Amino acid sequence: MTEESTAVTHPFLDLAPLSADRFASIEDRVARLLSTEQDVVIMQGEALLPLEGAIRGTAGPGTTALNVITGPYGQTFGNWLRDCGATVHDLAVPFHTAVTAAQIRDALAEHPEIDFVSLVHAEAATGNTNPVAEIGAVVREHGALFYLDAVASIGAEPVLPDAWGVDLCVIGAQKAMGGPAGVSAVSVSERAWARMAANPGAPRRSYLSLLDWKERWIDGGRKALLHAPAQLEMLALEACVERIEAEGLDAVMARHRSAAAATRAGAVALGGGLEPYVYEAGDAAPVATTLRAPSGVVAAELVARALESDPTLPLAAGGGALAKEMIRVNHYGADAAAEVVRASLAALGAALSAFGVSADAVGAREAVAEVWGRG
Repeated sequence: MTEESTAVTHPFLDLAPLSADRFASIEDRVARLLSTEQDVVIMQGEALLPLEGAIRGTAGPGTTALNVITGPYGQTFGNWLRDCGATVHDLAVPFHTAVTAAQIRDALAEHPEIDFVSLVHAEAATGNTNPVAEIGAVVREHGALFYLDAVASIGAEPVLPDAWGVDLCVIGAQKAMGGPAGVSAVSVSERAWARMAANPGAPRRSYLSLLDWKERWIDGGRKALLHAPAQLEMLALEACVERIEAEGLDAVMARHRSAAAATRAGAVALGGGLEPYVYEAGDAAPVATTLRAPSGVVAAELVARALESDPTLPLAAGGGALAKEMIRVNHYGADAAAEVVRASLAALGAALSAFGVSADAVGAREAVAEVWGRG
């Protein structure tokens, strides 16, 4: 009797190796999504990988950085910059607002030696978004290298590194793009490559190294990959870009704008003491709406009660100390949909009622319908 394999083939497991040509074609599609002529490198890890790699590649003891803090990620970038030996000037604004180009201009005028500016486009954690086009013009006039975290914003609002003068633009697929978390990408300008090449502290022969990708992948004509790619994640990234292309990027962004406007209007109509955490609608990110919990109600407890009816709803409490006061409605990717917004607000309304707070669920539902109807 001959022995036969009892293994069962599986479409997710028994895949042919991902070729260099296929990898390069996915990079090209991501570049088109960004409308960029810069080099785009897809890195094999969550977006923290290129976010840290880009800072460590371009910053060092001779760097003077303006680090803008509009949420927790800005704080992280400042820590990395200091760890590299850079002199860091933090520009922190309240999390309920956005930084302005005028504030950036004033900071650069106060410290003309600044040669690096780090900024988060949209802070999903705090629900604000920053006017990158205006800020980019100020940074370009000053001559500093411009580093942008666009992980949350890509797919929800325009991200245009070339037009805005962004030298290092990091994106991830797991939010508005509706894709995988295990791969990410960064567009790199010629100025940024030159800064890395001149930086003796830039990671080399390292998983953090962007220079390795340039020297062994880009300069080699994208013929040989540095290592075995994260195959499932790369195919998922390709699929999510295909889905965006099929729907149309403008339509995807419009859907996110509608979700944000409807959530904000619905929360106001719901009442019960809920208030938008970001004061001005123009400062609010299209990927997530943050709300201030009513007086006397702990946000984390309210969210936990709301999720009892449906644990899949995209509701979360704020992180750290914000868990007491901030509620976050995440409406990105597939959750940028009217039915998800309605269900999220209905669950919050029911939770408020359970805490003895009156809420107008009908008014919230009507507000969502009205906003989506205008869209």
